[in-house]
Amino acid sequence: MKSARPKILRPIIWLGFFAISIFANPVRAGGLTLPPEATQAMALMYDGDPDGAIVIAQKLEQSQPDHPLGFILEAEAEWWKTFCASSEIKYGMVDAWKRGKKLEDEAYLALADKAIELTQAQIAKSETAEMHLYAGGGYALKARLLGLRGEHRAVARAGVSARTEFLRALELDPDMADATAGIGLYNYYVDSFSSIVKMLSFFMGIPGGNKQEGIRQMQIGMDRGVLFAVDTRFYLAKNLRKYDLQYEQALTVGEPLVARYPNNPVYLLLLGNLNAELSRNDKAAEYFHAVLKLPAIQSACEAPPGVPASNCVPCFVRARDIANSFLASLL
Repeated sequence: MKSARPKILRPIIWLGFFAISIFANPVRAGGLTLPPEATQAMALMYDGDPDGAIVIAQKLEQSQPDHPLGFILEAEAEWWKTFCASSEIKYGMVDAWKRGKKLEDEAYLALADKAIELTQAQIAKSETAEMHLYAGGGYALKARLLGLRGEHRAVARAGVSARTEFLRALELDPDMADATAGIGLYNYYVDSFSSIVKMLSFFMGIPGGNKQEGIRQMQIGMDRGVLFAVDTRFYLAKNLRKYDLQYEQALTVGEPLVARYPNNPVYLLLLGNLNAELSRNDKAAEYFHAVLKLPAIQSACEAPPGVPASNCVPCFVRARDIANSFLASLL
């Protein structure tokens, strides 16, 4: 399903797609250790159940009100609901494109601000790489939503703040792979901007980036990260498609997502989209049909003939519609 690409790449908003992703194993890397409750929440989040992840995250907030992790997890889960519900097809690509402000945005931003506030309080007591990593994650959470709303200057400020926190985390712990992944995403996005946007970035004081170095850093995050492994893989696959038109490479990067998390409609749509770009229509159709067969879609969106599916979850309504649109294009 190919069509003309936008002439000018989306600008600074892509800094907002720094992700606070979490692999579903209680592992330790670069001095970072996560509790079992956190890894359970992450597993649910990435396998298409962000609401289940939010329940666990809120329990973490209650049991550890001075620690930012629960708030970061809750905001991350909310982000994936927003990303899915905001997705649509443009230029032959499924993605979360620009949308306006919504009432629920303030609660999301409040979670990000709370995480940043808590990290700053912890750093004031004892500076650690872990807290700087969480601080960078908090700014990244803000940048993602601001980017979706097209608030470029606010995104730039949040993105640069995230970069600063990630760099400080690496100064304190050079082996913190998640901080390396965050810097890698920054490097990739900034170097992918058009020349006009790069000029504007210069006048706004945004540090430059290097795409190839960013890819190398993202690969470190994918392989060794605790917080960024899943999202880094997703965004690298998506960016290789969007910015570099490297569909085969993007497919290789993205396939493990569906292998591990087969119930996430966002991942299924991405792989279906990539196969469609490669003219592998039968394989693309398999992914799109898999979206339509997801249990959440079956339970929430099916209704008797003639009765609107009024109880559909917005994410799954959007995913179902996108899958059907792609399937129609493959005929």
